[in-house]
Amino acid sequence: MTSLPKLRIGKHSPKYPIVQGGMGVKISSSRLAGAVAACGGIGTIASVGLACDHPAFTGRNYFDVNEIAMADAVKAAREIAPDGVLAVNCMVALTDYDRQVRSACEAGIDAIISGAGLPMKLPEYTKGFPDVALIPIVSSVKAADLIIRKWGKLYDRLPDAIVVETPLYAGGHLGATKMEHVTDAAFSLEAVVPELVKYLAETVKADIPVIAAGGIWDRADMLGAFELGARGVQMGTRFACTVEGDADDRYKQAFIDATEDDVVLIMSPVGIPGRALRNPFVEKYIAGDVESKPCMAACLSHCSYLKDRSTFCIAGALVDAYMGDWETGLFFAGSNVTKCTKLETVPEIFKDLLGE
Repeated sequence: MTSLPKLRIGKHSPKYPIVQGGMGVKISSSRLAGAVAACGGIGTIASVGLACDHPAFTGRNYFDVNEIAMADAVKAAREIAPDGVLAVNCMVALTDYDRQVRSACEAGIDAIISGAGLPMKLPEYTKGFPDVALIPIVSSVKAADLIIRKWGKLYDRLPDAIVVETPLYAGGHLGATKMEHVTDAAFSLEAVVPELVKYLAETVKADIPVIAAGGIWDRADMLGAFELGARGVQMGTRFACTVEGDADDRYKQAFIDATEDDVVLIMSPVGIPGRALRNPFVEKYIAGDVESKPCMAACLSHCSYLKDRSTFCIAGALVDAYMGDWETGLFFAGSNVTKCTKLETVPEIFKDLLGE
């Protein structure tokens, strides 16, 4: 087996430099995150929408139950991987972003991974939890520089690692503000990772590992990212289509059945592009025939549906996907979804990635 880089984020060192991406709503919850951590990677719980099927959720107490569900999810994942490294992915765009970050810390999480906006106040929300590693997600060196300068000035804190996610291949919400940026080679891993590694070493003069995300599927992709200077890789889509994945079996079957023509770009109600599977719901949305369930909880700080009903309640659509409703769900997926041909187990993926 080719020697792999050692990934250390703050005080935490997974056995392998493999991070499972956070996928909401509840596509990556305790079961998947626990399985990945048990195999020696970093397992990631997506914080968004954890309340959606919690027994305490009445339809009117979404934000309070999110905190309860967070504690439950971290506890359940920790039971699967007592000695593993666990993270929670918290989207900056969430209305209760600060509460989710805080509840994850209080639940004993090892790291917070944060994107869908620049996590400028993340050190403030994690105050009192110095062992929690802070990992922003960026798509450019400019974004990383803004975060580092802000954190340094206000909190005397540096990121413990930085995820570079390319919109070229990633699934779900993409690190791009405009649709034309999605296919711009300037945002490719090949362009951004080496530049960021150089910036961190020469300008910041700090040992901050870079984690490459977007389009990572197999061992060759992983080793290619390491050749660019990354010390870790983050993978989402392949882990979603696993026996241990938290989503309904119909969700996973959609991945297995997907063809290249089924992978489409849409403008999310969040106001940024997203990559998803073409299904009846998405077909209608693309055609301008917008249908939506009522707003679940005003969960986003910026939402075009809540503002003027011009799109749809993304929380409701993602919950439907998690529950396996092909007709009304929004099935986020990366471009590599076409490589999903069968259900795998998490240990099988690790064996493939490690060349065993």
